[in-house]
Amino acid sequence: MEIFNYMEKYEYEQLVLCHDKSSGLKAIIAIHDTTLGPALGGCRIWPYETEEEAIEDALRLAKGMTYKNAAAGLDLGGGKAVIIADPKKDKNPEMFRAFGRYVQGLNGRYITAEDVGATEQDMDIIHKETDFVTGISKEFGSGGNPSPVTAYGIYIGIKASAKEAFGSDDLNGKTVAVQGVGNVAFELCNYLHKDGAKLIVTDIHKEAVDRAVQAFGAEAVEPDAIYDVQCDIFAPCALGAVINDDTIPRLSAKVIAGSANNQLKTEKHGNVLHEKGILYAPDYVINSGGVINVADELIGYNEARAMRKVETIYDNLMEIYQISKQENIPTAEAADRLAEDRIESARKSRYQFFPDRHHILSRR
Repeated sequence: MEIFNYMEKYEYEQLVLCHDKSSGLKAIIAIHDTTLGPALGGCRIWPYETEEEAIEDALRLAKGMTYKNAAAGLDLGGGKAVIIADPKKDKNPEMFRAFGRYVQGLNGRYITAEDVGATEQDMDIIHKETDFVTGISKEFGSGGNPSPVTAYGIYIGIKASAKEAFGSDDLNGKTVAVQGVGNVAFELCNYLHKDGAKLIVTDIHKEAVDRAVQAFGAEAVEPDAIYDVQCDIFAPCALGAVINDDTIPRLSAKVIAGSANNQLKTEKHGNVLHEKGILYAPDYVINSGGVINVADELIGYNEARAMRKVETIYDNLMEIYQISKQENIPTAEAADRLAEDRIESARKSRYQFFPDRHHILSRR
C-alpha cells in the first residue's frame, strides 16, 4: 500500500502511528477531513492479521465519519482510531492511558469515542489522560450508553422513510422485518411495537430472538429466511453487505432502513435498489443518533438538546429523498452529495473570509 498516494487520492490529512512497548499499545489514528471542525470518530479494538489491514480499516472508517458527521449537520470532521489487539484478552488500563496521551498530543484535532471492542469504562480510562474523548460514564457529565439514542434515531428515520414510501409516517399495521436483535435493535423494536407495527425478527443468538418474541409478540424466523418474509420495511441491524445480488431479488419490502453499517455490498447495489423502486435509507445517515449524542458532550451534555438534534435525522432523510427524486440518483449517492456540499460550502466560506490565506502561508 502506497500510503501517501492513497491519502492524496482520497484527501486524507493525517495518519498517526502510536506505540507503547510497556502496555503493548499498537494504534493508528486516521484523520480524514477537518473542514467542518475537529475529527470525531470512535476507537475500534480488533485483532487485525496485518498492520496494513489495520491502516486500511482506520483510513476507510475515518472517511466514513467525515460523511456521517457532515450529513448529520455536525460541525465536526471525520477521524477514526484502531488498536491492534484482541479486546477479550489484550486490553489493560496502561494501554488506554498510553492511547489517551497520544490523543492529547493531537491537541483537539481528533476526538475519540467508543467503537467495536471498546467500552464506556475504557473511555473513562482514556479520559484520565485527555479531555478529547466522548462516550464516558454519566458521572463525568456524558450521555452514557449511546445505544438507546441510536435506536431512537433509527426509529425516527424509519418514520421518515415510511412517509416517503407510503405517504404517511404512521407505522401502525406496518410489518417490519428486523435482522439482528442486539441492544440497539431491541430498543428499536420497542419503539416500533408501541407504534403498532408487526415485528418479524431473527438473530444468530436464540436468546436475543426469544427476548423479542416475549417482549413484543414478534414472529421469529431463521436467519436466512428473513429475506423472504412478506414485509413493508426491512431493517438490517446486524452485519454489513447484506444488500447484495443474492438478497435483493428475495426482498418484498418497499423500504430498507436499519442500524447496520455498510449495508450495501457495493455501490452498484444502491443503483439496483433505485431502479427497482426500493427506498434505501443511507446507513450512515439513519444510524447517526449515537454520534449526535456523543457530540453534544463537547458543549456540556444536555439530553433534551441532544434528542432534538437526533430528531433532525427525519428532515435530513427527507432532503436526501428529495435530491434523489430531483436528480434521479440513488439515495446513497444523494446522501454523499448532501455531505460533500456541506463540506464544500464550509471550505469556500473559510477562504472567502481569509482571501489571502494561501499567499500568507506561502511566505512562512
